[in-house]
Amino acid sequence: MCAASAPAPPRPRRVVPVPLTRLAAVAGAAAPPGAADVAVQGITLRAQHVRPGDLFAALPGTRVHGAAFADDARQAGAVAVLTDAAGAAAVATRDAADGADRADGAGGAAALPVLVCPDVRAVLGDVAAAVYGDPSRRLAVLGVTGTSGKTTTCYLLEAALQAGGDPVGLIGTVQTRIGGQASPSALTTPEAPDLQALFAVMAEQGARAVAMEVSSHSLELGRVAGTRFAVGAFTNLSQDHLDFHPDMESYFRAKSLLFDGRSDRAVVDVDGPYGRRLAATVPGAVTVSGTGSTPADWSLAELRPVAGGTQQLCIRRPDGPVLDVSLALPGPFNAANAVLALACVARSGTGVDVDAAARALATVVVPGRMERVDAGQPFLAVVDYAHKPAALEAVLEAVGAGLTGRLIVVVGAGGDRDRGKRPLMGAAVAAWADLVVVTDDNPRSESPAAIRAAVLAGTRGAMRRRPGQADVREVGDRHEAIRAAVAAARAGDVVVVAGKGHETGQEVAGVVHEFSDRDEVRAALAGRGFDAGHDGTAA
Repeated sequence: MCAASAPAPPRPRRVVPVPLTRLAAVAGAAAPPGAADVAVQGITLRAQHVRPGDLFAALPGTRVHGAAFADDARQAGAVAVLTDAAGAAAVATRDAADGADRADGAGGAAALPVLVCPDVRAVLGDVAAAVYGDPSRRLAVLGVTGTSGKTTTCYLLEAALQAGGDPVGLIGTVQTRIGGQASPSALTTPEAPDLQALFAVMAEQGARAVAMEVSSHSLELGRVAGTRFAVGAFTNLSQDHLDFHPDMESYFRAKSLLFDGRSDRAVVDVDGPYGRRLAATVPGAVTVSGTGSTPADWSLAELRPVAGGTQQLCIRRPDGPVLDVSLALPGPFNAANAVLALACVARSGTGVDVDAAARALATVVVPGRMERVDAGQPFLAVVDYAHKPAALEAVLEAVGAGLTGRLIVVVGAGGDRDRGKRPLMGAAVAAWADLVVVTDDNPRSESPAAIRAAVLAGTRGAMRRRPGQADVREVGDRHEAIRAAVAAARAGDVVVVAGKGHETGQEVAGVVHEFSDRDEVRAALAGRGFDAGHDGTAA
């Protein structure tokens, strides 16, 4: 089935109208005639989401300019247009045609005032912030960037900040939440008008703090322009998104933009080379070592795995006794996320007690991140979003440590994305798994077989991290691949289904089909006679 159109993003109930002349000044645009009499109450770059009183931002697109939809925006109630010179010319052409209609008595509509600036994206965030009363100044926004760990760190931050007793906002890949009430996310970081409206909604509902994922795309494309971050945090950097960024250096520079005057305070994990480079260039950065192997202000002193996949952590902090933390999320990388989150809370200026924040981490569960699927089977089944080489290796190392049974992994790679990571993902899985099932992820417009071939190529000759050789199978149909992995599992084994995590769709040739790894694993377990309702025994 085709994907349904995204619902309109939330907006605050109350907005103080802003004169168009003020927004023209923010955008660095000349105020058109009559601008002083125009009051703006909202902003959007999607004509289908326009509300009466909106400023419509018409951006150039890959196939069509947004100005082509200016008339639709006007009919929906837009009171002005923000666009570039090409967009202004398109609007003027349409206005001229409408003027001819009026002259002929055809009843053409009145022209909208147009603000013209060279680069709409460059000013869009600041304009949107002005429309909604600069909402990030009324919140402590904690932004987390990096290749891996953003989502988990933000969930940990949400729980830790809630220890202060006030509602907390969450913005990220999986969902947006306000005070624990969730709605799905279309982008890791929303477009600038939607983001500023969301901040305003969160402030209106009593939130004092927001934990937010900040992607490299959002930094490069200006989605977070106009946002003031109380804290900017950096997790790590490894190969990803090289379909968008020309190389790793460009990718790093994009991530570094979060710390280029946008954040009041910085918290940086320095276990990796990119983190150390970043910390050296950001004055006053608080450093974190999530492994305890690098000198840092905050560091992991001890990690003790506990039966059932939980962990006990001892964390050194710069200004108090060691923190004892219970963490429901397994793996050293999640311990690193917890250290980073607590350091961020300490630097947030929210007044949340760090000891209370540490206690709040004990029950955090992140959808699609090391998420167990338990139907009473005698082996562990885990669904994880890992879809890049370093993240995949970290997950497999975590579940493979001390494993006496076999490690069975279902893996694929996305189409129309960084092709260079596909063989690296194959190599990472073949290094750890005893049984590798290579399947389709989201092929998008590419040949699924060609993507699988690239992953399979990486499995050949991979340096093993476990005894023996990996049994590698190709099962293109993801449904059948998951069933094959679950069917092969025996008592004491671990099955990891990697790549899609929380996602509920699979995109093939431009069509999104309903698909959930979690549901598929449950169905495969049920097919073997396991049922969570039978208290740990097979049906």
